[in-house]
Amino acid sequence: MPQQSRSALLARARRSASPAGPWPPVPSGAGGRSPRRRSNAASFHRPLDHSASQARRRRIGSWIARNRRLTVALLLCLAAGIAVHQLTPASELRISVMVAARDLPTGTTLTEADFTRVGVPQDLAVTGALSDGGDLTGRQLAAPLSRGQIPTESSLLGPGLLTGSPVGTAAVPLRMADPSSIQLLSPGQLVTVVLTAAGSYDESRETQVLAGPVPVLWTSAHGGKAGEWLGTSDTEGLVVVAADPQQAEKLAGASTHGKLFFVLVNP
Repeated sequence: MPQQSRSALLARARRSASPAGPWPPVPSGAGGRSPRRRSNAASFHRPLDHSASQARRRRIGSWIARNRRLTVALLLCLAAGIAVHQLTPASELRISVMVAARDLPTGTTLTEADFTRVGVPQDLAVTGALSDGGDLTGRQLAAPLSRGQIPTESSLLGPGLLTGSPVGTAAVPLRMADPSSIQLLSPGQLVTVVLTAAGSYDESRETQVLAGPVPVLWTSAHGGKAGEWLGTSDTEGLVVVAADPQQAEKLAGASTHGKLFFVLVNP
């Protein structure tokens, strides 16, 4: 084997120590790319959405871990809000009505200051409730009204007192022989009307039951002035009762045949 020169040995050692290049060798300027350049280009075009979402989830998880109590409290508040929303009924349609602004006794001549306007659910409004103050001004109460109570035509002196009565029912005014006795009466009280006919000194007075039991609609004992309704300004001792046609026929003008009295009837 021929002895090699020292320079040839050094050149062979340098070639064996250097990293292996591509094969076949790519000449410079030929337009090719090295493997390292292709790897960098691939990493440059890799989508970043996945890594960004992972980072976002890590941040959220870290915040929850640091604020566990606050997170639990927020979740409980959310659950309570949902429960309240589900259990709360839907808002109801409300209507405007007039209600008594204070306690009003029977016989009160009404003014606009006696009432105030409020909104109530439609299904709670009283049938026949008055919603216009003009319908109340100057009218008189046939029965007392408590504060916040809704007035109706049946609460006022006039034909409205017969609201709900059977067809043919009449409101009959009666003048009692003892005016002070009507202080015992109030609207709604049931009474039996009795007529005592006048007789001579040697004859006993005849007593006759005219009607009963009949409900009292109104009395003058509570300060009522029924001049516009009854057609008279003299209301002392007057009582208005509801009577059917047969009873009304007996009661009409009965005071001209004697003295009228009443007897209280237990409902």
